[in-house]
Amino acid sequence: MSASQTFAQARLRVRNLAVRRGERRLFADLSFELAPAQALLLRGPNGAGKSTLLLTLAGVVRAEKGSVEIAGADERPLVHLLTYQHGIKARLTAAENLAFWRRMYGEDGLTAAGALEAVGLAGLAGLEAGYLSSGQLRRLSLARLLVSQRPLWLLDEPSAALDRDGEALLGRLIDAHRAAGGMAVIATHHDLPLADAMGVATLTLGDAW
Repeated sequence: MSASQTFAQARLRVRNLAVRRGERRLFADLSFELAPAQALLLRGPNGAGKSTLLLTLAGVVRAEKGSVEIAGADERPLVHLLTYQHGIKARLTAAENLAFWRRMYGEDGLTAAGALEAVGLAGLAGLEAGYLSSGQLRRLSLARLLVSQRPLWLLDEPSAALDRDGEALLGRLIDAHRAAGGMAVIATHHDLPLADAMGVATLTLGDAW
């Protein structure tokens, strides 16, 4: 089954979600849905709960109330989570890091070499990740999204450490993912250079929750 066929069956449904951090309730009665090719931008001040919401959608944080349903065409994992904790091993080369993640998440996407080329790091494939700049590390993290197919991308400030060219690359990657029927929930303080604004909604988290 191709990516577009798999992604066409995917849905994200959030119903009456409530999440606490310690004694503080971050949000409650939060409901939304995403269908193929749609994206949701999470806005709000630091501490409003954007990162926590992404972790809740990924199943890392348990909700106080409500439900998160991520449906797909088969039983393969359906989510890529990209946070500031990029999980890259400094002593492995860029190519070795991606080869590891490809084995871990499934070998149904680009090869490590293909993903590095897609993010502009082909010439650094044999360099240990510990020698990469912060912007290059972010590009390597983005390449992880490409080596295994997942219909839902959960991205936490994905443009952090990227220059203008890197931000343009990020926009193209998200555009291509959505064009294939993928979905994305993106916590960001910045406007992303997305070619197609159709199907992109914004959710602002804050004191009202």
